[in-house]
Amino acid sequence: MRGFFVEYCSVKSEIITIGDEILIGQIVDTNSAWMANILHDNGIEIGQITSVSDEKKHIIEALDNAFKRADLILMTGGLGPTKDDITKATLCAYFDDELEFRENVFVQVKSLFDSYGVKMPAVNRMQAEVPSTCITLMNKKGTAPGMWFENEGKVLVSMPGVPYEMKYLVEHEVLPRVKKQFKTPELVYQTVLTQGIGESSLMEILGGWEKAVLDNGLKLAWLPAAGKVRLRVSGKGNSRLALETKIAQYVNQLPALIPDYYVGFDADELQVVVGKLLQKQNATLSTAESCTGGHIAHLITLVSGSSAYFEGSVVSYSNRIKETALGVHWESLKKHGAVSKQVVEEMAIGVKNKLGTDYSLATSGIAGPSGGTEDKPVGTIWIAVATPNGVRSELFKFGDDREKNILRTSQTALRMLQKELLKRS
Repeated sequence: MRGFFVEYCSVKSEIITIGDEILIGQIVDTNSAWMANILHDNGIEIGQITSVSDEKKHIIEALDNAFKRADLILMTGGLGPTKDDITKATLCAYFDDELEFRENVFVQVKSLFDSYGVKMPAVNRMQAEVPSTCITLMNKKGTAPGMWFENEGKVLVSMPGVPYEMKYLVEHEVLPRVKKQFKTPELVYQTVLTQGIGESSLMEILGGWEKAVLDNGLKLAWLPAAGKVRLRVSGKGNSRLALETKIAQYVNQLPALIPDYYVGFDADELQVVVGKLLQKQNATLSTAESCTGGHIAHLITLVSGSSAYFEGSVVSYSNRIKETALGVHWESLKKHGAVSKQVVEEMAIGVKNKLGTDYSLATSGIAGPSGGTEDKPVGTIWIAVATPNGVRSELFKFGDDREKNILRTSQTALRMLQKELLKRS
């Protein structure tokens, strides 16, 4: 209801991940990034993220520090049945508690093995032993339950480190309890995707706009990545409607302020935006990739339902494949080289004809770090887009980092396709 305000308090949280494998770089801590994002989306402040080793002393120190600062602590790792998993024993020591057997957890663990048609190893019985003071959070995706502890009005949640198990527990067990335990503010944000301009150049264009956003009590985050920059405008308060109205006032100005770089609202990736446009036009797409090595096709097929408009790709890395599979003329390759306007346009036309699509994308360039010449240094990239009305190509100079060149070329190619599709939408 408009004008209805709810009192709220700011909930501060911290994340602790446990595991030597994180500290030595054996695995990447994706759990923290995912949890931080979902906590933020639910109006919960993230004060700190800490990774500690599989040592009792380090875990206890991390808990002591977190309880001094945070209302809610989410902890992952160390809940397996092997001897190096010490989290449960450490939590018992921390809370001056002891393990007890929970029959309902045992039944859940055993049923999981039964569903796989596998006899449960005896060691997994230990998974049903948890600190007596915790509330068990049933884990339907694995054998280790989550554990909810309350301590002087603050909450600690211990969860397994396996990402899909942690995500299940957060979404189905932790967040519903947190929302009952704490009154959180309304948090509203909208993300705009831009492409084709760097962060600093974009800031120069949008300096006055940014000042107006900040002066009106909103926050602005600049989120750069290879070939693209996201702008996230956010606000926190009592009234969702008031926040949505205020944010929309500024976000709706961006298409006119940066028409050459604006892609869309709501953080849709370019491959999603392009896919929607293709479906709207009932059109199909193919790609012919050299320097991107199939990365554009990879991005496109990340989107569920892309089979409705994407026919396939030819990764024509060598000149022989460009000639035999795509019909690129040998004279063009010999006279102009593989990295040229003539060749990339013939690639786009060739794959479009070969796969019978309405549109096609083609890339040819020198990704690096080797292979450059004085005339065509590393980072020289040609991109072509073929449409029902012809073919258009463009030359880019991206730099000497191979991975970034592949990512930027892929993003730029999709952006070129988007512009062509918009002409016909």
